[in-house]
Amino acid sequence: MLTPHRPILATRRRVLSSALGLGSLAALGSLSACGDGSNSAALSGEEKASLQGATLKLMVNQPHRLAFTDLLGPKFKDDFGGTLEVTAIPYDQLTSKQILDVQAGDGEFDVFDYFYFGLGDLVDAGALVDLTDWIASNSGGTDGIEPDDFLASIYDPYTLLDGKRYGLPFDGDTHVLYYNAEVFDRYGVQPPTTWDEYDAAAAKITQDSGGSVYGAIVEAQQVPMILGCSFINRLAGYGGTLLDESGKVAFAGAEGLAALQHLIDVQPAALPTPLQTGFDQANSAFLSGQGAMLDTWTDLGLKAQDPSSSKIVDKWGVVTLPTGGSNTTPRTALNAGFGLGVSAGSSQQGVAAAFVKWATDKEHNFLLSSTAGSGIDPARTSVLESAEYATAAGKAVDVIREGLLGSPLAWPREAGAPKLLQDLVDQLALAMQGDKDAQTALDDAAETWENELG
Repeated sequence: MLTPHRPILATRRRVLSSALGLGSLAALGSLSACGDGSNSAALSGEEKASLQGATLKLMVNQPHRLAFTDLLGPKFKDDFGGTLEVTAIPYDQLTSKQILDVQAGDGEFDVFDYFYFGLGDLVDAGALVDLTDWIASNSGGTDGIEPDDFLASIYDPYTLLDGKRYGLPFDGDTHVLYYNAEVFDRYGVQPPTTWDEYDAAAAKITQDSGGSVYGAIVEAQQVPMILGCSFINRLAGYGGTLLDESGKVAFAGAEGLAALQHLIDVQPAALPTPLQTGFDQANSAFLSGQGAMLDTWTDLGLKAQDPSSSKIVDKWGVVTLPTGGSNTTPRTALNAGFGLGVSAGSSQQGVAAAFVKWATDKEHNFLLSSTAGSGIDPARTSVLESAEYATAAGKAVDVIREGLLGSPLAWPREAGAPKLLQDLVDQLALAMQGDKDAQTALDDAAETWENELG
């Protein structure tokens, strides 16, 4: 039985494939030009490896560090007498560091905790092992991978590229809107269902409180994983998308303009200063009661109920992301989700693949997604729909299920053009700080994309 856990302290369209910043791109230099996804190693379906006594080196996303060191690490030692050596990398450097480890010939790491929208760049660079045959051969039986149990909304986006699979889903990231129910009651505000209502509520709370509480916390740090998510949340709310079904740029129209204008207009009512507000600052501000609303990752609810990290226990609520314009159907996005893959530079690829299977199974997905501080959300249907997860997630469970079981907007993951996403974020930031009007900023970003996409 699952038991909730206590908190812990073609002309290929080269689009939006990673959260690399410009500095990371420069660091890649000529190395990234050497990558060729056709050279990616493939693990045989016949490969069999034991985890008993294994030592594995993992490069992981910084916010996932505790998931590996405090949860999976001790469990791995108990189960196999093995050791996990974990190196945590800031999210804006993760994909570039993983590529460099392979292409520079270091081959230090066995397993990569990778951004799904960085999948194309990793494959193009020959940094991930093709696991297609290995997954197919290890899917059935009582101890099989059970790929059909991975959430349909994330399995292909997180792992599949050009008909090949390079990993298994690890963290089913989506966003919801958290609010401080005590503050809402104090100032007579209702949970917003539209982005107009969100802006009005934010302004009222900030004004009526005299600035003692900010009506909104806007994550707008100038990297794709942060400001990109905030923009895409609003874009999806207006019924928009980044690219249309034919692959044409679609974010510079009416939906994108409305989304960006909301980010501009809410700033006076938001926690200072949005463009300097990242993941950690936003979470801390909400959990301390400084801000009344935050659109962010779903696991915040676990932290909000943890007295060791939260001043708002039993004082918060959660709703789906607001809608806008003519769109009345809420839609979330797959914001910065993760898979686990095998490094092409590893000298023990079979062992690394066995770990990926173990770490993404039902037991461990539940362990991680039900523990505050892990930074991990459900990736398996059986976990998401379980009564045990509902107990752990509490009042957030219905909203989380609605997003992941629906049709969340997936970010493109094809190879190339991480600079395009950074270019978009840079243009958004220029508009937010008043250096460009919103439409010009979107048009300039769209022109860059169109020139690259052809």
